[in-house]
Amino acid sequence: MADNDVAVADAPERDRYEVTLDGELAGFARYVQRGGRTFFVHTEIDPEFEGHGLGSKLAAGALDAERAAGHTIVPLCPFVRSYIDRHPDFLDLIDQELLARIDGG
Repeated sequence: MADNDVAVADAPERDRYEVTLDGELAGFARYVQRGGRTFFVHTEIDPEFEGHGLGSKLAAGALDAERAAGHTIVPLCPFVRSYIDRHPDFLDLIDQELLARIDGG
């Protein structure tokens, strides 16, 4: 799979970022925007496309877009949260105080 076959785009009318492979929808990361923050709530890759790193490409593309837009995020989705744990260069995007309150801290 060549990288140029993969695209990540915001689909605000569906409240999600989508990843496509050769123009075919392969997965999405659903979000909710509230109070100036983007809450990532669910990520899903179609089973047909699993095992190709598309989830990671989706997370990276979505987080890059959020950074470019100047948004703060709250990663409620376990996949996005674990992606950020493995790629700490995205930690600055997180509203740490709100996330700690949500986590009960």
